Amino acid sequence: MFLSTFDKQLDAKRRIVVPSDFRAAAAGDFDGVYCFPSLEADCLEAGGQALFDRYRAVIEELPFGDPLRSALETSVLGGMTKLAFDAAGRITLPDAVCAEFGFTDAVALVGLGDRFQIWPGQAFQAHRAAARAAARDGLVALRLRQRGAA
Repeated sequence: MFLSTFDKQLDAKRRIVVPSDFRAAAAGDFDGVYCFPSLEADCLEAGGQALFDRYRAVIEELPFGDPLRSALETSVLGGMTKLAFDAAGRITLPDAVCAEFGFTDAVALVGLGDRFQIWPGQAFQAHRAAARAAARDGLVALRLRQRGAA
């Protein structure tokens, strides 16, 4: 599983060190990760073969020509890049990805169980605050529903 949040520095060659726990969780067909622009937020989604297989299975459930299938194929498969680990456990982010997401120096690698996200450092701080507030509010609403059902 991909767990925890790691603050990392993007070097001048656009490389970041992927934590060893994340590298182990991504182990699969090749020594690296699959990355693509997130469908949820302005960041990159990354993970191993299991993440790729999950998205492929969702796409294949839809009939050929379905607009949602086409959108997912374009967004996920068309946006996907295989990034190999170098000897130091780093991946190199493509120029276009750095420009699209504003990756310049500090980045956050955020574990989400079956995947992780790569965020520009300051953008993640704002996202984390909003997510914490939404989780807090959602948990209160869930507890109220549970009590009402009991």
